[in-house]
Amino acid sequence: MEPVTLTTERLLLRPFTPADVQAVYTACQDPAIPRWTSVPAPFGMAQAHDYIARSQEEWQTDAQYRFAVTTKADGTLTGAVSLFGMTLRSAERQAEIGYWTTREQRGNGWTAEAVREVARWALTELGVERLEWLAEVGNSASRGVALKAGFRMEGTLRAKISLRGVRRDAWIGSLLPGDLGLPSETPHLPYPG
Repeated sequence: MEPVTLTTERLLLRPFTPADVQAVYTACQDPAIPRWTSVPAPFGMAQAHDYIARSQEEWQTDAQYRFAVTTKADGTLTGAVSLFGMTLRSAERQAEIGYWTTREQRGNGWTAEAVREVARWALTELGVERLEWLAEVGNSASRGVALKAGFRMEGTLRAKISLRGVRRDAWIGSLLPGDLGLPSETPHLPYPG
């Protein structure tokens, strides 16, 4: 897919470019980002360059759609939102969403706003019918963003995440088109109990 740019009232969500290397490097020095994500630790300039290069390649191969979340006002990088694990050419029509926020920009609502916009794009333009969010149990900040973005919590998956050689339990939530008042190509028959 050709890279896409999305906008909200306050944000511009665009593909990462080489000009973002320094901002990504700086953001990923915050221990919370590699602690809760698959971002490598330690994270040096080589990893920042690789992050950008892989991001650009993944758009071309449809492996992942990674957005740089920036403010409209001054272009400040506030974080990243990614769609991955996509099964769009089958009946499942699912994807997973993940994100991180720079330390300085936390608490402004940027990430929830960006996640809602990427989710809306996935559910309308890509035809995703189930968008999943997973985070290691204990990552309350990520859970809070998911809830603000409209995800419904479904439970805990034992040993779901394998990170740095350790299996970790994960919270899981989902977002369906109907949760945002959007139509779905496939009817949903919820369990009545």
